[in-house]
Amino acid sequence: MNIAVIGAGAAGFFSAINLKIKSPHTNISIFESSSTVLSKVSVSGGGRCNLTNSFEDIKAISTAYPRGDKLIKRLFKTFDYRDAYKWFVDNGINLVTQEDRCVFPYSQDSHEIIDKFLSLAREHKIEINVSHKVTLIEKHNDGFKLSFATQSPKTFDAVIVTTGGSSKRENFSFIDSLPVEIIEPVPSLFTFNIPNSPITQLMGTVVENTIVGLQGTKFKSNGALLITHWGVSGPAILKLSSYGARHLKESGYSANLQINWINQTSEEIINNEFNRIATSNPQKLVTTIRPFNIPSRLWLHILKRSDISESRRWVELGRKGINRIINTLTNDQYAIHGKSKFREEFVTCGGVSIDSINPSTLECKECENLYFAGEVLDIDAITGGFNLQAAWTTGYVVAKSLSDKF
Repeated sequence: MNIAVIGAGAAGFFSAINLKIKSPHTNISIFESSSTVLSKVSVSGGGRCNLTNSFEDIKAISTAYPRGDKLIKRLFKTFDYRDAYKWFVDNGINLVTQEDRCVFPYSQDSHEIIDKFLSLAREHKIEINVSHKVTLIEKHNDGFKLSFATQSPKTFDAVIVTTGGSSKRENFSFIDSLPVEIIEPVPSLFTFNIPNSPITQLMGTVVENTIVGLQGTKFKSNGALLITHWGVSGPAILKLSSYGARHLKESGYSANLQINWINQTSEEIINNEFNRIATSNPQKLVTTIRPFNIPSRLWLHILKRSDISESRRWVELGRKGINRIINTLTNDQYAIHGKSKFREEFVTCGGVSIDSINPSTLECKECENLYFAGEVLDIDAITGGFNLQAAWTTGYVVAKSLSDKF
C-alpha cells in the first residue's frame, strides 16, 4: 500500500509516523513544497515548541477552539492532550508544564522535537521529499495521481493532505478537482494596530489581568495584555483576534477595542477599593496610590484620560472624579486600524470544511482514501499549544483510520 502525505508539518509527520508504526507494511512518502520541514514547529512557542496544554483552565472546548470545537471534542475520545503528553514522553521527550498550563519539552528547544520526528521517520523508512510542490491531486482509477511543479507525476493508493493553513484561497487550488468544500481562509492570532494613540508611549508595559472585547459584538477574552509601539498584543489580544477573526476581516480590521484594565466587573468590589484608598489616604496625591496595583505608567495614562490632574489629592476627587477614573479603568476604548502578524506563528481559520469529511475518520465523505489533518481543515485555536494539539489529534486519528482499513 503506497500512501502520500502532502505537507511536512506537525500533522504530516505525526500521521506518517503513527501510521507506519501501526501498519509497518505500508510505504509512506512525504512531499513538502519548501526546502525545509517542520518550519512552524521550529518557531512554536518562540522556538521552545509549545507542544500542547494541560487544559486545566479550559472549561469548554470552544474557548480554546473557536472553530472546529465539536469535531475536536469528538476526536479527543480517540487521542487527546493526555495521550499526546504520554506519546512524547514514551518517545524520550521529557516535558514540563508551566504555570500558564502550556507544555514544553524540558530542553526548551523545538529542535529536540524536530530531531525526534526526523529520527523516527528514518527508523521507520518514511521517505521525505522536499522542494516537491504538489500542483494537483486527481482521483485516478482506484488511487490518486499527484502532479508536481517540477517533477514527474506519481500515483498512490491513498493521500493524506496536511499542508497547513493559508490566508489565500488560491493556495488550496491543488485540491480543486476533489469533492471538498473550501471555507474562505482568513488570518487568526494577530495583534492590533492602534496608530497615533498615546497608549503606544507605554510600550513594554504588561498588564497581567484584563478583559478585552470588540464593541458592538459578543467577542470577549481575558488575560495578560502587552502594550507595544504599534498598539496592543499579549494573550488576551491574541485570543480576541481568534474569536473575532472573521468579523475583523469583514470590517477591514477597523473596530473599537474595549479594555477593562483591572479584570473586575463587580461594582461593589471596585467602589470598595476606591473608598478604602480615598478614606485611608485623603491628603496623598492621586499619583502615589494605584488601585488594584496597576502599573505606574498606565495609572498616569488612566488619570490623564479621565481628565484628572496629577496634582490632585484623593480627598479632592469627589464622587464624580472617582467615577470618571472607574469608567476609564473598566471601559477604556481605542480605535483599531489594522493588524500585525504575531511573530512567525501564522495561523488561519478556514480551509477544508469539516462538513466534507467523516467526523470519526477524517476521510473525505465523497472520495475514499482521501484524508485531511491539521490546519488545512477549518479548525483553529487560540495560542497556548492548542493548535499543535489539533495537529497531533487529527494526525493520529487519520493514522488509526488508515491502519484499521489497510
